[in-house]
Amino acid sequence: MRLLHTSDWHLGRAFHRVNMLGAQAEFIGHLVTTVREREVEAVVVSGDVYDRAVPPLAAVELFDDALHRLAGLGVPTVMISGNHDSARRLGVGAGLIDRAGIHLRTEPSACGTPVVLADTHGDVAFYGLPYLEPALVKDEFGVEKAGHEAVLAAAMERVRADLAARAPGTRSVVLAHAFVTGGEASDSERDITVGGVASVPAGVFDGVDYVALGHLHGSQTITDRVRYSGSPLPYSFSEADHRKSMWLIDLDAHGAVTAERVDCPVPRPLARIRGPLEDLLADPDLARHQESWVEATLTDPVRPAEPMARLTERFPHTLSLVFDPDRAPDDPDVSYARRLAGRDDQQIAEDFVAHVRGAGPDEDERGVLRDAFDAVRADAAVREVAR
Repeated sequence: MRLLHTSDWHLGRAFHRVNMLGAQAEFIGHLVTTVREREVEAVVVSGDVYDRAVPPLAAVELFDDALHRLAGLGVPTVMISGNHDSARRLGVGAGLIDRAGIHLRTEPSACGTPVVLADTHGDVAFYGLPYLEPALVKDEFGVEKAGHEAVLAAAMERVRADLAARAPGTRSVVLAHAFVTGGEASDSERDITVGGVASVPAGVFDGVDYVALGHLHGSQTITDRVRYSGSPLPYSFSEADHRKSMWLIDLDAHGAVTAERVDCPVPRPLARIRGPLEDLLADPDLARHQESWVEATLTDPVRPAEPMARLTERFPHTLSLVFDPDRAPDDPDVSYARRLAGRDDQQIAEDFVAHVRGAGPDEDERGVLRDAFDAVRADAAVREVAR
């Protein structure tokens, strides 16, 4: 069976101040063309269809158009909700839409109930694991402590139990929206850290033929059978080096995987340039970026006059301006920035305790801080779902 694996459409999202709806519509057209021309037999979409729980009307209209075009091809589509989606909203009408070959899987309780499709070699069971917010689903899965690994492991137990009861030779595909260990993050994914841990080991998904992951925006191979498609469009300058693509996956009669990347149309290349303003304006090597979306980091020790106006004369698509002056190593601003660089909320809070008290928190106090951060994230997730 030939599958097309994609995820993280983020319909309705802008890139800095640029409306991306036209580029998103172009991607949907490219997706439909790829399905038709490459004789795809099933499409899998691994979450974050929308960028937020209550998407703008134009994004809903584009999603509706995508569903109609995919259904018109007669090629089944299996789709899960991600951490940016409202699972309830995305899943409205799922029972009716099923009849058109569009299978929306947004309910955690249905993790062990697959969409079963058949080819000339037999059945392929598709299990949809929507984004599982640990604080909200721990009771559903009977886990004592809310954590990503615990709830995903429990969901996969249901998958393996159902698969074991099926006919020998049944192949299996899991769709999941999670941060799997070994994956490389970018600046445009929403933090899903719980208990100080954001990632889960790839071994959680052992026992199935292919795992179609969503959440991380770079196309990545965790193992031959566990892959991220990445987002089809860039949503932050940290993705400047990404090759935006989808995975074309062939499952043979025995479940062996062959994978090919299919490039997505990119509306404009990204460029990150850095240096003193006058150098950026004069450097001939930067001419290749004059039609790119540009993030410029200025290292002038004193902020230049009208930097954005001057930059856009040469780089008309400059979207982001960052000031990072070259300073002496003992400058207090430099040392503070270095202390914070690469540190998460928990580490920053522990450093603050040590600064104020003269000694860092003990293990019990670290637990209190960790629980406080988890409670804030859980409350935010509940409020997002309720919107």
